[in-house]
Amino acid sequence: MVRQPEIHCPACGYKPRLEDRWSCVPECGTVWHTFWTGGVCPGCTRQWKTTQCPVCEKVSPHRAWYHLPSEEPGGRREPATLDIET
Repeated sequence: MVRQPEIHCPACGYKPRLEDRWSCVPECGTVWHTFWTGGVCPGCTRQWKTTQCPVCEKVSPHRAWYHLPSEEPGGRREPATLDIET
């Protein structure tokens, strides 16, 4: 069975909601859900290396938001290995 990564803020544990949105640089102006695109802006194709949490406002590496669930019940989540260019 393939384990799908869980997405949450590495600082506070916040799990992004469907209605959450992030903004690209002012020159681009695109507003989108960064986890639908793996951190790539659909407007200008910029690959974001960091993502700011909308709750605790901490900026963390985008890759640090992805965690694989443990194979054991009640186990710890492992950081996911993703094929995202940084």
